[in-house]
Amino acid sequence: MQKALFDNGIVWNGDALAVLRELPGESVDAVVTDPPYSSGGLHVGARQIDPARKYQKTGTMKVYPAMLGDLKDQRSFIMWSSLWLSECWRVARPSAPVLVFSDWRQIPAMTDAIQAAGFVWRGIVVWHKPTARPMRGAFRRDAEFVICAAKAPAKAFTTRCLPGVFSFRVVPGDKVHLAGKPIDLLVELLAVTPEKGTVLDPFLGGGTTALACIKTGRRFVGVELSPEYYRVAGDRIRAAQGVGQTVQ
Repeated sequence: MQKALFDNGIVWNGDALAVLRELPGESVDAVVTDPPYSSGGLHVGARQIDPARKYQKTGTMKVYPAMLGDLKDQRSFIMWSSLWLSECWRVARPSAPVLVFSDWRQIPAMTDAIQAAGFVWRGIVVWHKPTARPMRGAFRRDAEFVICAAKAPAKAFTTRCLPGVFSFRVVPGDKVHLAGKPIDLLVELLAVTPEKGTVLDPFLGGGTTALACIKTGRRFVGVELSPEYYRVAGDRIRAAQGVGQTVQ
């Protein structure tokens, strides 16, 4: 496994479970992550289609590197999620907040997995996407969700009164990952994590969580399975804070 060291954090290129098992216990202050949803359809055949076809409009010109780990069936998704979240529980310090992105299909599975791992489920935040495409004869699917939890004993790390709905546009020109989230959204979500704390993201993708940590003065530990996205994330972090050194 490769790793890149930066002024404010570290990024690993490898499987999330394998890397998490190597991290010391009670070493991070929060978990903020956007795992592969393994969604995009109601049946196994639909879910196992290439993510670029499941999650992207037909005819879209921008091409992203392959998104790995998105082809699990429902039972294996729940078991896998319980495994990596259990490792996150071990690595997290007491009272660490946990924020996990999900779409509407996987909320039941992910909330079960979070609780099976030992975390206390504390609610759901809505990310409203104003630019989502309309659905003929149906409600517009213009939201994704952030499942909020904590390692006991739960406590507040801010005195702010935060909204339960955040509205941020997806700007195609800013995206480097097929499922990339707006950096400003992550900056807002990090408000519930300890100031100057260390944030773990086991599915770093294009590095958005790390960039939000840099903007807010936090440290980060990231893991990314795809070698291509590992390089993309590293380049974006270096551009934001300086040059890191890649070591074996």
